[in-house]
Amino acid sequence: MQQNRNIQIIEWEDLDKRKFYSFGVFMTMTIRATVYPATLIRTRLQVQKGKSLYNGTFDAFFKILRAEGVRGLYRGFMVNTFTLISGQAYITTYELVRKYVSNYSKDNTVKSLVAGGAASLVAQTITVPIDVISQQLMMQGQGKHLTRFRVKVKTEADGKTKMAFGQTRNMIAQIFAADGFRGFYRGYVASLLTYIPNSAVWWPFYHFYAEQLSKMAPSDCPHLLLQAMAGPLAAATASTVTNPMDVVRARVQVEGRTSIIETFRHLLAEEGFWGMTKGLSARIISSIPTAIVMVVGYETLKRVSLRPELVDSRHWVGTLGGICCQCAGPPVKCSLKEAM
Repeated sequence: MQQNRNIQIIEWEDLDKRKFYSFGVFMTMTIRATVYPATLIRTRLQVQKGKSLYNGTFDAFFKILRAEGVRGLYRGFMVNTFTLISGQAYITTYELVRKYVSNYSKDNTVKSLVAGGAASLVAQTITVPIDVISQQLMMQGQGKHLTRFRVKVKTEADGKTKMAFGQTRNMIAQIFAADGFRGFYRGYVASLLTYIPNSAVWWPFYHFYAEQLSKMAPSDCPHLLLQAMAGPLAAATASTVTNPMDVVRARVQVEGRTSIIETFRHLLAEEGFWGMTKGLSARIISSIPTAIVMVVGYETLKRVSLRPELVDSRHWVGTLGGICCQCAGPPVKCSLKEAM
């Protein structure tokens, strides 16, 4: 391996922030539009009692498509796009906290855990009110009897019902009237207990899978490909581990429950252990493309966002989570510079 060139990592201060955020919004919007139907299906599966509506992910997909059309798979999507703000807040917090922690620890797992936890805390503070509204909208249609709120509908001459304009505003008004401002942060603690551990599990397993794949793969296998495989594997693992709390979170937010422990007990008593796995396959389906974009797209995003005057002085080395693209292992085992 050629090691005599001066490889420099693309750091936060090297980026053209205008390009970074512009491309970042486009990238995030594209992936959210792609996986949103799986997110909607996951929510309905997690909230339904037993199999009262759907028998699984694919059954839900075809039933919603037949009964509600493509638009039914995108209920609440417009309000959900405001989570783009939290996505950018997550990236910014992650980068800044990781840089700060590097002053005290060179261990990439420690830096990733602390930065990921802090980023999740900031992101969820922004995301939870948006999730509360969008999830109530997701449940309209076939799942409307499972939620406390109903959007306005119009009855046409032939007797068919049609959604009225302004349903998001109407939903916001109903939530505020019922629960006040606190209603928009219902399930906030449950969200933190879902997504902070999700980040904490994702990063170590990402390191583990990338390292194991690098040992098994041929020497000429592109290391970025190994990372693109490690990301979805880590996402599937993290989703499986944290899914029970995600089911509880969804029920707290949609059904208006106040106690996480009571919701957990009620779920176990009503549906047993398998109740904890509700929506898991849909969650994994939505997390896989997200993970691939996070691993491949995010570093590509950093590359295209490099400040013009630094383009010729930087050689791109993937650094997500401290994994070196040239050895696909933790930088401590690599002769190159420490990633990030």
